[in-house]
Amino acid sequence: MKRFLDRNADYFYFAFRVIIGLVFLLHGFMKLPGMFAGTTPVMSLMFLAGIIETVGGAFLILGLFTRSVACISAIEMVFAYAMAHSSKGWSPLVNKGEAAVLFFAAFLVLAAFGAGKWALDNLKRR
Repeated sequence: MKRFLDRNADYFYFAFRVIIGLVFLLHGFMKLPGMFAGTTPVMSLMFLAGIIETVGGAFLILGLFTRSVACISAIEMVFAYAMAHSSKGWSPLVNKGEAAVLFFAAFLVLAAFGAGKWALDNLKRR
């Protein structure tokens, strides 16, 4: 099993980055007016969060500026948890902040390890 995981680590990490980026992108779409059911007023903090999540999610999917995007997104998740969730209790399960906590953890991994093997970040280095 270990050999299988070691041989396929690049594929798993690629899937991890793309899935996190896609779900983050979809969270951003929900906060933008006219996208899905988005009714967020323009020039609000939620609209700004939607822009960060939409652009950040797209960049993560492509593997573009991955470390920087992950750092910015992690900071956004700290603010999201502090402003929208923490006042409803300390536990993410009670205050509905589990998505913010899980995104934060995922962004720490992406910031630490970068884009991985298949990413546009790798084309910039050549």
